Amino acid sequence: MARTLNDEQIAELADEHEAARQSASSIDPVSRRYPDVTLEDAYAIQAAWVALQVESGSVVRGKKIGLTSRAMQQAMKIDEPDYGILFDYMFIANGGSLVRADHVDPKIEVELAFVLSDDLNGADITAQDVYDTTDHVVAALELIDARSYRVHPDDGVSRTVRDTIADNAANAGIVVGDVKMPVDEVRHGELRWAGAICSRNGVVEETGVAAGVLGDPVEGIVWLARRLHGLGIPLQAGETVLAGSFTRPLDCRVGDEFHVDFASPALDLGVITLSVE
Repeated sequence: MARTLNDEQIAELADEHEAARQSASSIDPVSRRYPDVTLEDAYAIQAAWVALQVESGSVVRGKKIGLTSRAMQQAMKIDEPDYGILFDYMFIANGGSLVRADHVDPKIEVELAFVLSDDLNGADITAQDVYDTTDHVVAALELIDARSYRVHPDDGVSRTVRDTIADNAANAGIVVGDVKMPVDEVRHGELRWAGAICSRNGVVEETGVAAGVLGDPVEGIVWLARRLHGLGIPLQAGETVLAGSFTRPLDCRVGDEFHVDFASPALDLGVITLSVE
């Protein structure tokens, strides 16, 4: 479906999302003002917002994939994943902390990340191509946020996938693990068995295996590379690519201590910890 918004509207909406990010305050979802907004409009808003941040000095460090589970796709009424951009300011050291007040409604998700050694670009990218251009795989947490209301306070209406895409696919941060698994040590198909146990304040809140991401997290990278190729955007050497969550999102509350154990029998990817101030 073609765009319905003009360039001036796209730029205005990008400005509003950036202002909401900087002030940690919520704005109305795009679809509330423009009910006919399309996916193409949403990605155009995201791209304009990305350009705005780059102009202000932020550096693109990678990409993220969202809505990789069938259940989430059905809930959001979409038949494919979505994607967003990782910036340099989003990276939090393992064992570090995030400031709750700097975000609107922060949550964490459990994922794997691929760090590329070469560019990945093509219409017919395969899983083997992904392995051939990956330097290593690491455990990761994604911090998601909502610069537009997830549920509007006036009437309880939830935002749509178009609103989420415009909001940089809800992307806000990333914590990368310390164990770098060289791709040569990752047998084809084994990543789907990588697991994690996510505890908050000593209580196990979530468990999962990476097969929850399209059957195998490498398939998320395949999808993204093909999708971006159609837009003339390659995945570039050195980028970190979040492959998609295999747990439900958990709220980040002041005082929370997260401990996520990725040391499964299939692949020992270590532990990630994060505190919330």
